[in-house]
Amino acid sequence: MNKMADLIAPIDARQEHTVEAETAMWVAKAETIFERKFAPVEVRFDLSGSSAGMFKASGRHCHIRYNPWLFAKYFAENLSATVPHEVAHYVIHRVYGMQQVKPHGDEWHTLMAAFGADATVTCSFDMAGIPQRRQQRHLYRCECMEHELSTRRHNTVLAGRGSYVCRRCNTELHRGGWG
Repeated sequence: MNKMADLIAPIDARQEHTVEAETAMWVAKAETIFERKFAPVEVRFDLSGSSAGMFKASGRHCHIRYNPWLFAKYFAENLSATVPHEVAHYVIHRVYGMQQVKPHGDEWHTLMAAFGADATVTCSFDMAGIPQRRQQRHLYRCECMEHELSTRRHNTVLAGRGSYVCRRCNTELHRGGWG
């Protein structure tokens, strides 16, 4: 079986335009609900892995990232579930700010209900054919063997915020292999 041939192609430009229009439509619905204008939100199609969408705010700049492979495989489901879900995060951020409310808190649930959209927090999709993020592994060793730590754990060690111990010999892990 050719694994590359089994991969799903991401959505095309026409489908991206449909998702952008659907995003704008949900923002317009929120404007009616809140009786105020919201700036258009930037839409990107650069998300990978098992998440269909993600709202990101950095200072005054906000954007929504969508997974073009999951949208390709489950287009209708993502238009009806993921798009209003992420737009609701954007609107709640604009109305309340992120420091004052929980991401899937009461305000978000209330807006999802006003949208008439499903307020399920996560979806579970069959990931067959969807390219997956692969985390880089970092080589560490203890007294008895080599270990591979994820980038997240490696960064924790580098920042001095923690250390890890071998379950077999109970000694602290150190960077580098036996080489």
